[in-house]
Amino acid sequence: MTTAVATRVQDIAGTYTLDPSHSRIGFVARHAMIAKVRGAFNEVSGTATIDGSNPADSTLEVTIQAGSIDTRDANRDGHLASPDFFDVATYPTITFVATGFAVVDDETVEVTGDLTIKGVTHAVTVPFTFGGSAVDPFGNSRIGFEGSVVVNRKDWGLTWNAALETGGVLVSDKVTLEFEVSAVRA
Repeated sequence: MTTAVATRVQDIAGTYTLDPSHSRIGFVARHAMIAKVRGAFNEVSGTATIDGSNPADSTLEVTIQAGSIDTRDANRDGHLASPDFFDVATYPTITFVATGFAVVDDETVEVTGDLTIKGVTHAVTVPFTFGGSAVDPFGNSRIGFEGSVVVNRKDWGLTWNAALETGGVLVSDKVTLEFEVSAVRA
């Protein structure tokens, strides 16, 4: 049985480690202009130190192993790992380092940070919804957040595409980044 601990984002001060087995960092892109392809990265790590009374003093760093990409299609995953996209041999990691936190209300925090893909860094702001806090059956204090943001993949040098005979392109420029995060207090 789990026990609820905090219901407001302001009440979760502490240092937390991302729990990769209960988290998903993924993306959604349009394919052939008619359908969506979803993918995720299976190897992620991260830590956050949250200061509920002064959110500006909070920190967050996330590292994603780019080669752990998983779209449920080995050929597509291989292409995404190639120099056409992530070029994982040259750029094995994707990183996000927070530069700012803004508590919008009891359930929402906007995290701004530097997202680095293929050696290119741009600021991104992700609105996160606080899912709550609980102590799991093993005595771990956990927090949960969900968020998403739309980015243009070309901003990070992910420019490969193919024209379709019917018009349009194979891969959309806009990609939705999705975050479903569970973290454990250190």
